[in-house]
Amino acid sequence: MSSPSQSAHLRIGARCFGRCFGTLLALLATTVLLSGSDSSGQSENSEPPIRVPSNVAWTQDTLALISRGDAFRGLLLARRCNHCHGEEGFSSVPGFPNLAGEDRLSFWKQMQDFRAGKRTSPVMQSIAEGVSARDAADLAAYFAMLPTTSDAQDNRVFPHAMSDPSGASVAIRLIVFGDGQRGIPPCQSCHGPVSYVKGAPPLATQNSAYLQEQLEHFSNGDRANDINVRMRSIARQLTVEEKTAVSEYYGAGLGPGVTSR
Repeated sequence: MSSPSQSAHLRIGARCFGRCFGTLLALLATTVLLSGSDSSGQSENSEPPIRVPSNVAWTQDTLALISRGDAFRGLLLARRCNHCHGEEGFSSVPGFPNLAGEDRLSFWKQMQDFRAGKRTSPVMQSIAEGVSARDAADLAAYFAMLPTTSDAQDNRVFPHAMSDPSGASVAIRLIVFGDGQRGIPPCQSCHGPVSYVKGAPPLATQNSAYLQEQLEHFSNGDRANDINVRMRSIARQLTVEEKTAVSEYYGAGLGPGVTSR
């Protein structure tokens, strides 16, 4: 039988153990809660996954494939394109792009981007799924050889007058000189005639409504298949008036290089 002093010591020890165990449980619970809160915060603040703008790489094999495109076979394949882009590569709808005189590399890249879902379009994505890399090369060869001069028999809407002719000076400044303070290069340094960057389409005979729509898509991120984020960074800096001016200037057939193509 234990003495009164031993019993008192046991009671004190039990109370201390209870308090310490309770404190330990509270600390463990707090640690778990804080850990969950931190992981949630990291999830919310973590960087979004990297999005590859295009699967196209300008390798020697790719360039060789495109250069071997068969224009005659492309002519036969283009029957599916004529409904929207015109029998001679000029569309009767301002919002559809003209394909006559299109750069081979640019056309081929866009078809691959549509097919891979890098450029979204309910119509073009479904069409591109049935177009092989060789088919795209043949189509590119065909459209590249089409003349851009007017034909009395076609029903093109290009060229169409600018809604505000005063915007011509704004367009000329951006197309010829760009804007160095904003880091915007001249349009003609990529889209011609000064220089043509691989995959950059010529704009001299393009419809204005289509151009303006694409600038808006680049600006808000709906279109993001530009390698090195070049067009997105430029379009986001352009004002609404500047986008309209440049688009309409090209669409009116006033862009540099229009008479030489």
